[in-house]
Amino acid sequence: MVQRLISADEATAGGFPFAYGYLSRLDPRLRIVLAASFAVAVVALSDLVALSGAVLLAACLLPLSGLPAKRTFKRMAGMDGFIIFTLILLPFSVSGTPIFTVFGIHASWEGLWQAVEIALTANAVILALMCLVGSMQPVTMGHALHALKAPPQLVQLLMFTIRYIETLRSEYLRLRGAMKMRGFKPGTNWHTYRSFGYLVGMMLVRALERSERVLGAMKCRGFTGRFVLLEDFRMRAQDWAFAALFLGATVLLILIELRHVLA
Repeated sequence: MVQRLISADEATAGGFPFAYGYLSRLDPRLRIVLAASFAVAVVALSDLVALSGAVLLAACLLPLSGLPAKRTFKRMAGMDGFIIFTLILLPFSVSGTPIFTVFGIHASWEGLWQAVEIALTANAVILALMCLVGSMQPVTMGHALHALKAPPQLVQLLMFTIRYIETLRSEYLRLRGAMKMRGFKPGTNWHTYRSFGYLVGMMLVRALERSERVLGAMKCRGFTGRFVLLEDFRMRAQDWAFAALFLGATVLLILIELRHVLA
């Protein structure tokens, strides 16, 4: 298997936390399949005990992934910021047994449990995805998706997006720097809106020009619309062992949910 070695600077380029813990030694195809299976199973859960177990199981993946805990939890907190208002409003929007009253509006226990359920589900799924898939190199993930028979156009779009999103960011920062050098100060006026409109338009024009140059360079190198895979994925004993343990733990969560439903 041909393995691509990257430096520490490349490992954090664009904010992607490529890690080299125990999970990096597993088959990338297995990691994607396990992440998808875990996400589907957790979304189907509603018992708080089962959901708490899902969060605990996802947390157990963190030390195996090699990701820095502080940075990972900071990213999760950013995700929670998107749903915090939904979680706050749920107790007041779901009818049921009242807990307390604010300005004549009752907060219910049923709404509170739903908010806790959504929070546990979201954090378990996001943490598992970050550990299993988020720590994977984009090129490796693209090759694994191709090996799993994902649509080739989708895989190519993913790989190009990951490759050039940092290039667009650098171009944006360069243009913003040029605007500051010319004394531009943003404000709530038409000049600011017009300037940012020009900025977005210039980025789109330069992105189009760059895409044409890249396409021409790739054709000169013999690109025919498909990537040549450099990695030969094979399932080994440690892959099967990890898959059995992880799927067994996922099935246990489902059994806990069934016990709650049948009780």
